[in-house]
Amino acid sequence: MMTTQPRAVFLPHANLQYSQLPPQKREWVVRNCYARLFALVEEEGVPIGFEASGKTVDLIAQLAPDVMQQLRALVQRGQLEPVASPYIHLMTANIPPEAVVHSLRRSLDTWEKHTGVRPQVGWNPECGWGAHVLDAYKEAGLRALVMDADSFLLSFPEIREATGLRYDVQGHSNKTKLFRIEEYIRTRPQFLRFLTAPTAAPNGLALLFRSDCMANLLLWYLMGATEGQRGKPVEMAEIEQMFAVWKERVQQTGSFLLPYAEDAEYIGSSAYFYVKQFNEARFFTPAPQSVSRFREIRRAAQTAGYLLSTPSQVLHEAGPLEENPYVTHIEDGVAWHGGTAKAWANTRQSRILDPVCRSIWEGIRVLEGPCAQNEQAASALETARDAVESAWVSDARWPPEPTSPGRFNVREALDDLYHANDALAQAMEAAGIQEERTFYSPQLMGSQIAFIDKELMALPYFEECGKVAET
Repeated sequence: MMTTQPRAVFLPHANLQYSQLPPQKREWVVRNCYARLFALVEEEGVPIGFEASGKTVDLIAQLAPDVMQQLRALVQRGQLEPVASPYIHLMTANIPPEAVVHSLRRSLDTWEKHTGVRPQVGWNPECGWGAHVLDAYKEAGLRALVMDADSFLLSFPEIREATGLRYDVQGHSNKTKLFRIEEYIRTRPQFLRFLTAPTAAPNGLALLFRSDCMANLLLWYLMGATEGQRGKPVEMAEIEQMFAVWKERVQQTGSFLLPYAEDAEYIGSSAYFYVKQFNEARFFTPAPQSVSRFREIRRAAQTAGYLLSTPSQVLHEAGPLEENPYVTHIEDGVAWHGGTAKAWANTRQSRILDPVCRSIWEGIRVLEGPCAQNEQAASALETARDAVESAWVSDARWPPEPTSPGRFNVREALDDLYHANDALAQAMEAAGIQEERTFYSPQLMGSQIAFIDKELMALPYFEECGKVAET
């Protein structure tokens, strides 16, 4: 039984490559969401975790250097713990393991460059699951990984049977039904302990679990929304009751709670809420009330007796961790919100883009040997690797019909493919093997990219429909 004060970790995560977030509005999000969050944290004087892709960190520094100074100062003071995901917002379950490791290391370098601190805790975008995920994060040098409790708990046959929840590769999510998991485990400490105590994967990576059974309630409070789901908005009394109920569970089974591991963009804007919940073409509208409501949620946790903490503070207090052998039971190809990583792979955009990404990636691997001894060729090859990694960005492939990614999201991925192919041509020329097209043919691949470019740009896109999508 826990004898110290229970800890609560809040972990907003940031992604400026968000589907339907136009490049010209990225600075608005940095200033309207991230900067306001950082100001709130500075004012509170209590710690928080903050995750961002390496690309997002670079964009913050580029678009709003003053906001990067805010972030750096909080990190340097130890008030904000940086949490890392891959450099590009990738669906890690759907790409080669070595690409995940490469992107993670690139992201860690970026965080360290801008804040002076190299993250120790990782976040897996969309919590997409594949057999290589744990080893990739370990190989990249991370100490811990934030996990999705819902997909983990649904790997237990008795929970799946009791909740009636099933995975479907075409399904967006089961998010509004995941409360059934909490209903089943609320009197079962053998399951509650995974949400209240850190554990260790078989490879030694520390694991901290988040769940929609808490995060979804907090998200609806932030948005103040009712559309078709509730008679009235979530009230603070419900939040307070949630913290009280979970405090009893923490005291019985562990040491901490991770109530909010959701998008940082919901703090200051509506972000993707109306697309995700209602298939409505309404993106990143101002939501100033969500900033004060986030403060209210954090204060409610403190009032309930929680000590606001960072992930590493939880791990430090926990000491040696119990091994969790059940993580290998999580189903290959699942994701958070009761959805699947394979749903990302089954959208029309993904089915068109992914084979070309794979072909270019294979070309890079083939050319590594012939280009290894030439510095200029090796540099061009690294440029190609970064570019094809960028083309794998998950938000050029999501969401599925009747919604879609933004046309500009797909356009950026196509431009990345052209860039990668040009870099491979430069690598071959620098290595003196430009005629040896049996290794790789930039000319033929260029025509392949142009072919899918025409096909993808001819598709209709959700943001252009000007109305609520039909379901």
